[in-house]
Amino acid sequence: MSRTRLVALDVDGTLMSHAGVISPEVRAAVTALVEAGVHVVLATGRSAHSATEVARDLGLTTGPVVCSNGAVVARLDVEHPDGYVVERAVTFDPGPALRTIALELPDALFAVEDVGRGFLISAPFPEGEISGEHTLVPFEQLTAAPATRVVIRAPGSTPEEFHDLVERVGLHEVSYAVGWSAWLDLTPGGVSKASALEEVRRELGVEPFETLAVGDGDNDLEMLRWAACGVAMGHASEKVRAVADEVTGTIDDDGALEILHRVLR
Repeated sequence: MSRTRLVALDVDGTLMSHAGVISPEVRAAVTALVEAGVHVVLATGRSAHSATEVARDLGLTTGPVVCSNGAVVARLDVEHPDGYVVERAVTFDPGPALRTIALELPDALFAVEDVGRGFLISAPFPEGEISGEHTLVPFEQLTAAPATRVVIRAPGSTPEEFHDLVERVGLHEVSYAVGWSAWLDLTPGGVSKASALEEVRRELGVEPFETLAVGDGDNDLEMLRWAACGVAMGHASEKVRAVADEVTGTIDDDGALEILHRVLR
C-alpha cells in the first residue's frame, strides 16, 4: 500500500453510515491522504449534485468524482456556481428496459436521472431515497430521451426477487446493480465505476499497481476487481467479499478508516 497513489472510495455503507453520518476520523484521514499527494476519488451511485456535496463535506475541493455508477464524471470546481462541472456523461436508451420491467412490475416506481438537478419520476419515492429535484412526468416521457441512469424501486419486493427478474427478462443492453433493498440501478451497457475510474487513472497518470478501492455493494464489484487492491467492507455480501483482495471492518466499525490509515503509513 506504500505505493498507492489513487484511492477510490464508495460513499454509502463505506464512508457514510446508513444514518448518513461520516465520522470526523474519516474526514481527517481523507485530508491527510490529499496532503500526502494521494488522489482520493469518490466512486458512487449518487448523482453528481449529491456526490459532489459529499466530496466537499470531506474537504475535497479539486479533482474528479465518479457519479451515477460510472455514467457521469464530474470535476470539483470551487469557482463554478454549482461547485462542479460535468466532464463526461454516457447515456443509453432507457425505453426498452423500462417498458419490459413495467410489464413485470406495474406498481414499481421509476426515476430517470436529470443530470445536475435530480430525477424525473413516475410517482413519489419514499422520502430521502433519491436526491435533488423530483419532477413528476408521465411514464412515456421517462422512456423518450437518452439517460445516464435509471432507478427502479418496488417497495413490496425483495432484492432476491429483483435478481430473479433481471435473469428472467434479460437486460442485455444495460449494466445493472441490485441495491440493499428492492432497488435496481440501470446504466449504459459496459459502464461501471471501474470503467470510469480507468479513464480517471489514465488522466491522472497513475499506474495500475498504484490503485486501491473500498466498497460494499453489488455496484462495487467491478471496481474491486479493477483496483490493484480491492477492499470489501465487512458487512458486504458474500459475493462482494469474494472478489476483494481483503475484507476490512463493517461500517459500524468505521472499517474504511483502517485502510485509509494503512495507506498513510
